[in-house]
Amino acid sequence: MAQQITARKQQELQNQYSTFKNNLQQIAQKIGDVETEAEEHKLVLETLEPLSGDRKCFRMINGVLVERTVKDVVPALKTNSDGLRKVLEDLVKQYNGKQTEMEKWKKKNNIQVVQQ
Repeated sequence: MAQQITARKQQELQNQYSTFKNNLQQIAQKIGDVETEAEEHKLVLETLEPLSGDRKCFRMINGVLVERTVKDVVPALKTNSDGLRKVLEDLVKQYNGKQTEMEKWKKKNNIQVVQQ
């Protein structure tokens, strides 16, 4: 009976460990996606900044290509870029928090990972 309880406990710990790892992996994926999008915004801003404000440019909004001027698009891009930076900071904090939580959990349950 005691062996069955420890086997159940071991399975439960393995499930919890897998959940922690999956959560960290999902957050890392989101961080990668946001970083890519922020880099695209930065590249577009660097391209548009030296141009005249009256020059026309095109912007994709919800799958629709819209004609605008540079002076209309640049402030919106800066706002979006700042928002992405904030989201990225929050995701990194969330990732670090989850990682710390996982380390505490591993210590509490005396978990030693054989293969990561």
